[in-house]
Amino acid sequence: MNPGDVVLIPLPQFAGGPPKLRPALALALLPGPYQNLLNCGVSTQLANLQPSWDEVIQPGDPDFASSSLRQSSAVRLSYLYAADRSELAGVIGQIDPARLQRLRQRLSDHLRP
Repeated sequence: MNPGDVVLIPLPQFAGGPPKLRPALALALLPGPYQNLLNCGVSTQLANLQPSWDEVIQPGDPDFASSSLRQSSAVRLSYLYAADRSELAGVIGQIDPARLQRLRQRLSDHLRP
């Protein structure tokens, strides 16, 4: 697994209930032996997008086909999840390195005081 990979992983549900297998974007490798991959959730629910924060991947985007997403989807930077690689069901695709850099920069800028 590498940053920029679109992965399948069981993610907790916002409304509760058991985790559900969902796509996520691998943002960064983290140091240490536990929870060493930082992911953010990907959702087909496009309502309530946060401008200049969430990012939509849609048909017509250069990296849509390589992402292996089936329909327009939002990368939700507010839905972060650190996981051990063993939790991942697998890699299904990859996004463009420029999109990954943009998302990481947004997150980094937000975390700076």
